[in-house]
Amino acid sequence: MFDEPDQLFDVAHIALAVLDGQGAVTGWTSAAEHLVGYSPAEIVNQPSMTLLDSLEDRARAASVPEQCRVQGGWDGVVTVRHRDGRPLRLRLHIFPLLNTAGGGRWAVLAQEMQRTPGSELSRMMLEPLLVHSPVGVAVLDTDLRYLWVNDMLTYGGAVSREQRLGRRPTEIAPHEHVKRIEGALRKVLETGTPVLNWEIFGPTPMDPTRQHAWWTCIFRLEDSVGRVLGVWYMNMDNTDRWRAQEGLALLTEASARIGSTLDIVRTAQELAEVAVPRFADVVVVDLLEAVLHGEEPASGLASGLVLRGAGQQSIHDVGPETTERANDALHRSSDSISARCLSDGLPIVESLADVSSSAWVTEDPARAAMVRAFRIHSVLVVPVSARGVPLGVATFLRSQRPEPFDQDDVGLAEELVARAAVCLDNARRYTRERRAALTLQRSLLPRGLTTDTVLEVASRYLPAGAPHTVGGDWFDVIPLSGARVALVVGDVVGHGTHAAATMGRLRAAVHTLANLDLPPDELLAHLDDLVISLIEQEGADDTAEAKGQAMTSSVLGATCLYAVYDPVTRRCTMARAGHLPPAIVGVDGTVTFPDLPAGPPLGLGFLPFESAELELPDDTLLALFTDGLIDDRDRDVDAGLAQLADALAVPAPTLEDVCENVTDALLTGLPSDDAALLLARTHGLNASQVASWDLPCDPAVVADARHLTVRKLAEWGLEELQFTSELVISELVTNAIRYGAEPIRLRLIRRDVLICEVADSSSTSPRMRHARTTDEGGRGLFLIAQLARRWGTRYTASGKIIWVEQDLPAPDTSPSIAHARFHEPEVRPRTSQDTLGAPASGRG
Repeated sequence: MFDEPDQLFDVAHIALAVLDGQGAVTGWTSAAEHLVGYSPAEIVNQPSMTLLDSLEDRARAASVPEQCRVQGGWDGVVTVRHRDGRPLRLRLHIFPLLNTAGGGRWAVLAQEMQRTPGSELSRMMLEPLLVHSPVGVAVLDTDLRYLWVNDMLTYGGAVSREQRLGRRPTEIAPHEHVKRIEGALRKVLETGTPVLNWEIFGPTPMDPTRQHAWWTCIFRLEDSVGRVLGVWYMNMDNTDRWRAQEGLALLTEASARIGSTLDIVRTAQELAEVAVPRFADVVVVDLLEAVLHGEEPASGLASGLVLRGAGQQSIHDVGPETTERANDALHRSSDSISARCLSDGLPIVESLADVSSSAWVTEDPARAAMVRAFRIHSVLVVPVSARGVPLGVATFLRSQRPEPFDQDDVGLAEELVARAAVCLDNARRYTRERRAALTLQRSLLPRGLTTDTVLEVASRYLPAGAPHTVGGDWFDVIPLSGARVALVVGDVVGHGTHAAATMGRLRAAVHTLANLDLPPDELLAHLDDLVISLIEQEGADDTAEAKGQAMTSSVLGATCLYAVYDPVTRRCTMARAGHLPPAIVGVDGTVTFPDLPAGPPLGLGFLPFESAELELPDDTLLALFTDGLIDDRDRDVDAGLAQLADALAVPAPTLEDVCENVTDALLTGLPSDDAALLLARTHGLNASQVASWDLPCDPAVVADARHLTVRKLAEWGLEELQFTSELVISELVTNAIRYGAEPIRLRLIRRDVLICEVADSSSTSPRMRHARTTDEGGRGLFLIAQLARRWGTRYTASGKIIWVEQDLPAPDTSPSIAHARFHEPEVRPRTSQDTLGAPASGRG
């Protein structure tokens, strides 16, 4: 180590003079002697003023000590007299010497202006840059102690020049980011590799609660021969720009993440997740209860408001948001922070340094303990509203982040919430429309499938995209006459209200046509005519062109499969209109897809529909489905049918389990199209439940028909139905003999109702008429309609069948007569048998 600083500079060949507090020369390097010509013996202890050449320079020099004390140094150009008498124009840099044996001494660095061409120009350029630059500049020695700083580095209340000079950075502010800075300075000093465009973050001694950002460059300081003199760095406070960039990045992320779905709660949660931890430590989003239901909030908050937690996020494992559970209604008075925030439409910021004076804390007593437990020090409540509709409030809390919310934060929070509010309002409107569409769809789909002893059924319906959206697929189970059951599945292209409305119209039409007991191919032909009519009506409506196009496209793409199962014959008749064939699982577990005539989709109208009849033994499983079940982006129809066959072949105890197997195998995620599945297991009627007789075309056989009926009812224990059954059989057989043609067949079927059928080969349909008081007949069908549960006619390939259903008598549950059957004496009109068999009954 050198004992005196002039010894160090002497070795470095730097022209240096050391002055004491009175301006006398106390140190003189050989480079100074070479520059000015005076030896140390001639100049040391002499006043430095004697070296100046002009009175003007001496006058300037008189003010230099004061400037050095105020500014910490002095830079300028003076003219001195060389020992040989010639003037020298020198560039001087005067700075204080620290950590030396003496005190109050000054070092004067000198450089001849004539020997450095352009030095004056360099001085003119560098002096404003270093001294008056908007970028902070500092020079440090090899011990990383400050030697010189410009004004900008001390601007705005930063650490002053007096506090910096002679100290290391960590001695001024022992923060973590300052330790990193000092480490970077030391590395540059050792390696010579500069640090460029380094951005570092941390608090300042004057503003310890707020994060700042600095742009920094560090360079090693060397002389002309490469000797290391220290380091210098440039520094600029970039906090405002950094905060603006951070805010813009947060808003960009919010635009990308918030509103990914049309679910209100999910959208609120996305707002909370985006804001934590980049903006706040805890975020709670509370929405008006009406908004969560998709409804328009009531105007005015005079009576307070009811909020429900919709989104919450926290940096804490068990955060403050758990004190207000999402499922609980939060009742807020009209003078609460939330109500005032919504009514005024303005955000509210509160410091929680004094918990007792905080309106946000006092409106909920549980918050005081929460604030203390999690050290929450600042709260910002922002109204959530869109298109002038209040939706709720978003509450931002800071606990671990030391800086409180300021006006810049308020503006950023308002922009963030405004973007989320639009998504929330869209989700609210969608929820309202979806609820209306779901209500429509639920009213159109079957509430409960009809199932009995002849068919065991189960079903699944999964609309495309989400569990609660609406689609156009449908299925139904329709009971028909003669213990038969119709199975139908249909597919309407598209989603939403139009598809649901179209589905409802087609389903209602199928019900109406099914009640007419039409064969499957004829039913599809009538349904095709209806679709063509709907398309024509929509196309002719010029006032609703857009709606008509949507409806027309839905109707035009509709397909349907209609099947009728007869449990007596155990045969199933099917026809399809552009729909996929069903899957049939045999008793042995084999799965087949019958080759049914395809038929065109509904609405084309130029191709006929054909039926096919299959025999289905008992315990056969019939699976009807729409293409959304098997057709997916990742597989084609054939692969889907193969997967369906594999899933149906898996043994399962119940049809519900079979449904689960199928949906689990084919629908691993949300379906890309509506998917419907209808399963039906067949159970035919046994011989003891059916009785049939062929009757000759002879009026005398009416009495025999009644006798056969009475005997069979006695076997079935249905004696209570003998009278009405005799009347029904007499009327039906009489009409068949008189107005029909052979062969005539009588059939009784006992299920949950008693079915009486009379078939003949005539296609003439009976009709019920009102007989005049003077008519002897014409009242038969009127009486049947009054006594029967229901009745009707269905046509067959060989004629028609007139059928009548009667309710079975309720079982007698009285304990006193549980083991005995009592009969009242049978009282019948004297001429009933003759009247029922007489031609006077006519056609009803």
